Amino acid sequence: MVREVPLQQELSSIVTLLVEHLECDSCIIYLTDGGDLVLSASNTAPPSAVGRVRLSMQEGLTGWVARNRRLIALSREAYRDSRFKSFPELEADSYEAFLSAPIIARNRVVGVINVQHRDVHSYSGDEMELLTTVGEQIGCLLLLARVDRDALEKPVSVEEMLSTGLMAGSVR
Repeated sequence: MVREVPLQQELSSIVTLLVEHLECDSCIIYLTDGGDLVLSASNTAPPSAVGRVRLSMQEGLTGWVARNRRLIALSREAYRDSRFKSFPELEADSYEAFLSAPIIARNRVVGVINVQHRDVHSYSGDEMELLTTVGEQIGCLLLLARVDRDALEKPVSVEEMLSTGLMAGSVR
């Protein structure tokens, strides 16, 4: 988050780190675009699906996570869940286990991050906490990506930050 790297490259790096650390078979990051969630990074989706696969916030387990602002963990037969939505471009219906967390920035859902395992997998509290934390960090990354570069380089005193509510406690 402190390096000047294109957002797409940063999201791809996060996917790679999560796949390695959680030893999952699939990791997908969706970002909001209006009322939709758009596939923005993945280790398994074909490059042509990135930016093109969309689902409404009313669709699938991913939409449920976005609407309810809650983590979901399914250890087996995730594809049989009544909320599950299949995409021909993705191999999601071949995965047993599914873990998903909202990406939140300034108390708004701005995306969802999913990890999946081909085999049955009971997600630990540490895995759930890690995905939630990564979701929060991606939210911060998205806020930084929208900040004007000139605004970052302008020196601002602590007094100015306190008076304008720019300190950490001001995030709503």
